[in-house]
Amino acid sequence: MTASRIGFIGLGNVGGSLAGNLQKHGVDLTVRDLNDELVARFVARGAKRADSPRAMAEQVDIIITCLPSPAATASVMEGPDGILAGLSAGKIWLEMSTTDEAEVKRLAPLVEARGATAMDCPVSGGCHRAATGNIAIFAGGTRAAFERVLPVLSILGCQILHTGPLGSASVLKVMTNYLCTVHLVALAEALTTMKVVGMDMNTVYEAIRISSGNSFVHETESQVILNGSRDISFTMDLVIKDVGLFDQVAREHHVPLELSPLVLGIFRDGARRYGPRELSPNIIRRLEDACQVRVLGSGFPAQMTDDNPKQPGYEVVPRGRSQAPA
Repeated sequence: MTASRIGFIGLGNVGGSLAGNLQKHGVDLTVRDLNDELVARFVARGAKRADSPRAMAEQVDIIITCLPSPAATASVMEGPDGILAGLSAGKIWLEMSTTDEAEVKRLAPLVEARGATAMDCPVSGGCHRAATGNIAIFAGGTRAAFERVLPVLSILGCQILHTGPLGSASVLKVMTNYLCTVHLVALAEALTTMKVVGMDMNTVYEAIRISSGNSFVHETESQVILNGSRDISFTMDLVIKDVGLFDQVAREHHVPLELSPLVLGIFRDGARRYGPRELSPNIIRRLEDACQVRVLGSGFPAQMTDDNPKQPGYEVVPRGRSQAPA
């Protein structure tokens, strides 16, 4: 399967990193994006260009979408020259966007009606890990489909979890993004309070890192916060979308959440103040402005990079099981 022709639509921050990792591994790659400059960079390195989603689907064996919203995916899939029009028996559609479970399930029968297979395969771990292939991937779909695409997923990522039926991966992905956002808001409060108290911010960073207060979000996003760039290649509108999807899942199942609505309100206020395309770690600006401080350290990177070599991709089997769900 790794020798298959692969098409990739959506060359933004995450998608571009994933597609770039495929290209580094010599995959027969065809790309498409509304931004022709992004496409041109891949073409200059040997990728092929697709004139439309339909043309791409006709030309490749596996087509991957990594797009900013469920509406964008629907447009690419169902448009007059969309992916569905080009699918045929034996082909596979991998939805790697952070999307709505219901939307994946709505589109899947349309894919299957063409004799193709649908899976939702969102990623988690940040653009820096997507670029090296050390990112985590959730994969929802049948066991048979998962085993067919595992060689490709092993190029794209390091830890690969088969989550169960189609749609399950999307649910888990929005849950993890919700948790990231809660951690980010809590870190903004903790870092700003320590700044106002007068603590050295480099010492604060290390105190959190070596303590029970540590998290993946701290080890990544706190660094770009303290650098001042605030650049984690993720924006407030995407946070609102993702946390909104998680909140929707909870409401549909009558779970009386308390933190999720608060977090959504904080980021909606941040987007009103600083713009929806403001970098998400700059949610700390709400507190910096209120306290008239700048929360900065020294020696922290402007962007996160993964200095580790590509780790071999492998399936993560849930604890207590000999194999992931069918």
